Amino acid sequence: MEAAGPAPKTTVATYPSYAEAERAVDFLSDEGFPVEKVAIVGTGLRTVEQVAGRLTTGRAALAGAGQGAMLGLFFGLLFSLFFEGPDFLGVVLYGLIVGTVFGTVFGALGQAAQGGRRDFASVRGMQAERYEIQVEHDQSARARQTLAELDQRPA
Repeated sequence: MEAAGPAPKTTVATYPSYAEAERAVDFLSDEGFPVEKVAIVGTGLRTVEQVAGRLTTGRAALAGAGQGAMLGLFFGLLFSLFFEGPDFLGVVLYGLIVGTVFGTVFGALGQAAQGGRRDFASVRGMQAERYEIQVEHDQSARARQTLAELDQRPA
């Protein structure tokens, strides 16, 4: 016996932003439409990398120190569960200090090893040119009619 695949979907509306597509699906939900039959599909995808700033060895060391401190604190707290009294605080402090030192060293060495190839920090993400509301074909007429009501309302 074969398993049935997903029902074919029809595009009923297109929006320039995800927020507008989300608003449309929310409206469909408010109007009692079976939203489990809806999909928001981003089309025309592209990668966008926003440069946040220059990354020097010093900044990399500072970022590494922060990450190392957090990791050291985590392990310090984890291992300190086996100790009581002043030993408890000693293990936590030791984990924090060792984590900070190792994070600083590895952050600086990692950036220096790049050899000037990537001297900037950035955040990478995906963007779509438009967002389509797709609905199972048997519900498409109802979805179009409901979304026409949304288009007549003020934003």
